[in-house]
Amino acid sequence: MPGNANIAMPTGIESLEERYINSCRRHGVLPNKAVLSAFFKADVKKSRHQLCNLVVFLDDLKDADFLPLLDVFMEIDTSEIDAVDILHESSCVLDGEYVLLLLRAINQKLRVVDLRDLSFGKDFLLDLSQRGLTCQVLNLRSSHFRKLNMIGKFMQIRTLNLDFSSSLTSFREDCFTCMPNLKCLSLCETRVGNLWTTSAALSKLPSLEELRFQNCMCCNNTGPCPASSGGKRTDSGQLDSGLHNDAPSFDFEEIPNQFSNTEEVLRNLFSLNSYDMNDEVESRSECSSDDSEVDFSNCHHEFGLVKLLSDEIPGWNGLQNEMFFSTLGMQDEECSPSSSTSNHIPSIAPKKYISHHPSPICYEKHYREYMIASLPNLKVLDNFLIRKVDKEKANIIFSQHFEYLPYKRKNKECVVSILQMREIKANHTHAKKWMGKASYASGKSQYFYSRSLCAAKVGSSPWPLLCPLSILGRISGDESRNFRPRQFEYHPSDSSLMVFGTLDGEVVVINHENGNIISYIPSLGAMNSVLGLCWLKKYPSKLIAGSDNGSLKLYDIQRKPSTNKAICCSAPSVTFDGFDQLTSVHVNSTDELFLASGYSKHVALYDISSGRCLNVFTDMHQEHINVVKFANHSPSIFATSSFDQDVKLWDLRQKPIQPCYTASSSRGNVMVCFSPDDHYILASAVDNEVKQLLAVDGRLHLDFDIASTGSSQNYTRSYYMNGRDYIISGSCDEHVVRICCAHTGRRLRDISLEGKGSGASMFVQSLRGDPFRDFNMSILAAYIRPNSNTEIVKVNLLASSDNAKECPDNQHSRPSYSKGG
Repeated sequence: MPGNANIAMPTGIESLEERYINSCRRHGVLPNKAVLSAFFKADVKKSRHQLCNLVVFLDDLKDADFLPLLDVFMEIDTSEIDAVDILHESSCVLDGEYVLLLLRAINQKLRVVDLRDLSFGKDFLLDLSQRGLTCQVLNLRSSHFRKLNMIGKFMQIRTLNLDFSSSLTSFREDCFTCMPNLKCLSLCETRVGNLWTTSAALSKLPSLEELRFQNCMCCNNTGPCPASSGGKRTDSGQLDSGLHNDAPSFDFEEIPNQFSNTEEVLRNLFSLNSYDMNDEVESRSECSSDDSEVDFSNCHHEFGLVKLLSDEIPGWNGLQNEMFFSTLGMQDEECSPSSSTSNHIPSIAPKKYISHHPSPICYEKHYREYMIASLPNLKVLDNFLIRKVDKEKANIIFSQHFEYLPYKRKNKECVVSILQMREIKANHTHAKKWMGKASYASGKSQYFYSRSLCAAKVGSSPWPLLCPLSILGRISGDESRNFRPRQFEYHPSDSSLMVFGTLDGEVVVINHENGNIISYIPSLGAMNSVLGLCWLKKYPSKLIAGSDNGSLKLYDIQRKPSTNKAICCSAPSVTFDGFDQLTSVHVNSTDELFLASGYSKHVALYDISSGRCLNVFTDMHQEHINVVKFANHSPSIFATSSFDQDVKLWDLRQKPIQPCYTASSSRGNVMVCFSPDDHYILASAVDNEVKQLLAVDGRLHLDFDIASTGSSQNYTRSYYMNGRDYIISGSCDEHVVRICCAHTGRRLRDISLEGKGSGASMFVQSLRGDPFRDFNMSILAAYIRPNSNTEIVKVNLLASSDNAKECPDNQHSRPSYSKGG
């Protein structure tokens, strides 16, 4: 018929094969036997009226084979081929640029991309993640992503597998923004561990239904375990997502379930169960990557993460084989639906869930409930169906143990809307006053709006701004100075100042807002590591500094305008009698006295005006006293924390022979401090035992119930933030700072510290809440990498990490220790 004259017929498979052979002749290469075999198998499938997919193994190709294939694949969209699968079974040396050109040439018929061992370089990964692909299934197992930032267009992708990516720790803020159809995501045995940033990233996937960070031992894909679900399909119609197999089995709705013997072999080759948990860990490469998203410095085998984590995270070996999920258990812990409801719900899983290839996030307390409550569209988690009762219980557990937003705010609000409401209220109040009418409080004070603004900003910034403190200034002609901070304190009255002491005995006063050094005091051979620092309140230019060799000095630091000239290296000082093996100093509220403690059972009391040691209180504890703190408003009240597991309150007016009271922990106490209003005492014992006590009598007010690691060297420190509204807690064997409500104990957020490159994990050595800025803090961070320095990292929960792209990222090291606060 004339009307059909312009309709182009699809290019036949034989014609494609002939085109390939002719292209090989033009490029002077022999036709690849594996490619010819792939054309033959596709033709057989077409003759059997099966899905005509062309399967290409990169393992069978050399760089010379790509140009002829590119010529053919440029015409693939108009051919009889229904789909093209690009598979990669083992290590091979290929040019990553050729592979990318091949993937892009296939265009809309690209169905499965399975790259098991990425040997194409970091440029390949970056290009793939930033530009995207048109495939439906993307398997990037054992990839070298460190911070995943897949911002490219992946509009067709339905299944993504990043299992065994042992460098992957987190997700960038814009990750997953162009994956509207992604239904199945697998992240087994990665290093992802932060509930908050992970759920925020995953919430951008509107179609996500099946997720796993660990897998049931009998399951190879993200679908529900047949043993627990009776083999029922999920609403998506998928029983097997095809993550692990020769991905032609990807979608049972679209792809027939008949496969040739060749494909059955491929399915076995790509099964996750073909891996052995005890595979040997490959040696680490000496190279390191400066890229913030991709890391090739750690070339572990797929199951090397378990050994890696057991080396870096105390207690990991004892956890790696078994997991306990309260949602799946036969017994409820804190709260459950009413017995009348739960009695009619049969258990769908054994009480003990055997974990297979878990990521660190799985060991977070209430992990399952948190993920279910945060991702309401999720249908399957870790191969277990999510039932209605599971969602109900998850919401209850979430409300008991977590804060969705600060200050009990239930819904995210727009900052502009809050400002408008505040302005309307202010104008309304002003009008009433102008008319001479009495003004009555509406319940929404300025205090209310400031909290609402904080809640709105924290809610809009799941990735808070972290920026290492930049130190600027020339010290006595020294063009570059590498400080090693060991202790720091904010100034009590000047919001821009901070002092830090170093491992080399130096004392540095810095404007932490612009990085300018205000004053520098060298050690002059008299001091070792500075472990004790305390500003005077009534005399804002003075501070006490103490070092671990017992040296104690009072410095008078007059603030000078910052200039480009070298910083003056002198300050008037008063020397006090030494206190051997000092770990802590603290000044009372009237600036008359200060206390010192250290590796002994004694505490020394000093008079600041005379410079004399007034008294040494002996045998106050059974073991050494790590920290001593005066109350903020009572000049004679102080508290001590000791490794004898006791916290004691003392009163100088009663001659501290007997404590006012003693409160005990189950482990040695590392830290103690008073709330800003002295109503509470915050006690921190080894390995995350953090409790809030009533200052008046030492009764327990709150146990923050932070999970322990099992390490006796995991020294924990906690301080108040936002007055006494929140507490921040960190430990020297962990890279996480936890933020909890001081009124309810519920967890608001975890801040994860991440070093640059593999093997550069960061740990918390000390921390302080900013006394002038809500939801701001600074962390003294240490690296695990040998021969590196510590650094002070400023954290702003009210700002997004997008603003931190230009922050310097220095490389430093991890010191140890329980000393000081």
